[in-house]
Amino acid sequence: MADTSTASPAMMAAPASERIAPKRLFAFIIMVFGMFMSILDIQIVSASLSEIQAGLSASSSEVSWVQTAYLIAEVIAIPLSGFLSRAFGTRLLFAISAAGFTASSLLCGFASTIEEMILWRALQGFLGAGMIPTVFASAYTVFPRSKFHIVGPIIGLVATLAPTIGPTVGGYITDAMSWHWLFYINVLPGIGITVGVLALVDFDEPHLELLDRFDWWGLLFMAGFLGTLEYVLEEGPQYEWMQETSVAICAWICAVSGVAFFWRVFTAAEPIVNLRTFSDRNFAVGCTLQFCIGIGLYGLTYIYPRYLAEVRGYSALMIGDTMFVSGITMFLVAPLVGRLMAKVDMRYMIAFGLVVFALGSYQMTWMTRDYDFYELLVPQILRGIGMMFAMVPTNNVALGTLAPEKVKNASGVFNLMRNLGGALGLAVINTVLNDRTDLHITRLQERVTWGNATATETLTMFMQKFQGLGDATLMAMKQLSQLVHRQAVVMSFGDAFFVLTLFYLALSVLVALLKKPPSPFGASGDAH
Repeated sequence: MADTSTASPAMMAAPASERIAPKRLFAFIIMVFGMFMSILDIQIVSASLSEIQAGLSASSSEVSWVQTAYLIAEVIAIPLSGFLSRAFGTRLLFAISAAGFTASSLLCGFASTIEEMILWRALQGFLGAGMIPTVFASAYTVFPRSKFHIVGPIIGLVATLAPTIGPTVGGYITDAMSWHWLFYINVLPGIGITVGVLALVDFDEPHLELLDRFDWWGLLFMAGFLGTLEYVLEEGPQYEWMQETSVAICAWICAVSGVAFFWRVFTAAEPIVNLRTFSDRNFAVGCTLQFCIGIGLYGLTYIYPRYLAEVRGYSALMIGDTMFVSGITMFLVAPLVGRLMAKVDMRYMIAFGLVVFALGSYQMTWMTRDYDFYELLVPQILRGIGMMFAMVPTNNVALGTLAPEKVKNASGVFNLMRNLGGALGLAVINTVLNDRTDLHITRLQERVTWGNATATETLTMFMQKFQGLGDATLMAMKQLSQLVHRQAVVMSFGDAFFVLTLFYLALSVLVALLKKPPSPFGASGDAH
């Protein structure tokens, strides 16, 4: 008889009973916490940039690099993780990633200058990025196919919940303690995750011989392509794109590096990223959907807080409390999505999610400056439902139907698409807001004239209000101008939501290109 004690982890991954071993599930949950920490760190810091700016005596342009450096480093490291995961193995790569993320978090908390902060944030983003695709890959290679409806919602919930509740958590931490604790809070969980992964994870074996064939040119071209692309998308809208020298230079570097990168990927003996996985139709369409879902996930996590801060005058803490509705909705809907995935064609679920998401955005197209918590309640609930129904089945369709040996590499590319979608979404939303605000200001100023009875009455009311406080006429004109500008901003937000509505309605049609995924319960899954 064969010695069962020598069975490899790969053999253990699909036991005849299709039962998930408690040790393996516990190890996976620890990894999920690591991924949650890495994704959360983007939004948790964004809510408190003004406090970091004051604490480090930085300018507004300098403090924006606290986010930009993290995002650029992360977007380079995510696709690289597929190769490194095969070379080092899941256990070692995840432990290095978690330990590096923890150490750089501590250094961020200790930073005393903006230059130090930017350096450690870039390191934090690069090292922490490996945790995200590694969790996705493990979910679809370690567990039997019949259990995907359990592990799928777990990682889907984390990937959507972390960006959504980030402003809430960041607001509470900064309000209760200081911005330093946005980073210190990662240290103890990070140590626990590192130790837990080293002790429990045994999903695969490392293949260190792959490092001998590491494609350094491929890494250089990929870093140039993705890094400059992220910079152009981040900085372009506020500098009118090619009007800014640095944006124009980065755009040229991006184009040249992109051509070199794609040439290298298809000619290297061991490419740093294997793009031939896109020959699988479900993976290709799934990546496209993931890219577009990223636009909504990060776009609305940006646009709601911006409206609440600029128009309603909310603090970071108040914004977090308002945004928490979507997070609660996602948490409650996740188990339902998991159950339905085992019974309903996942293509219908994705289409339903996209339509619901579009409906939530459509309700915001008629927004006024009086929209508050209760006016935002239903749109945010619809957003949470739509995001979970769209994202979780997309993960399953794209990664769950691939051959196991392709999943590690594919997971890096798949997660990269979500981040690039988010970057593009923010760039488009900022451009729409800027252009439409200018348009609405021009149109409103054409209406607000001495011949407009309402404008004249409002101006007279303001003049009476400021009587005796100085130049009442000048102060009243300034107040009226601010009122016009605020109304133009609100109308531009409505336009941005309308664009998202049309986009997601059109995207729901793309689901028709997906092949029907196989039943999550194979023959062995139904046998008892």
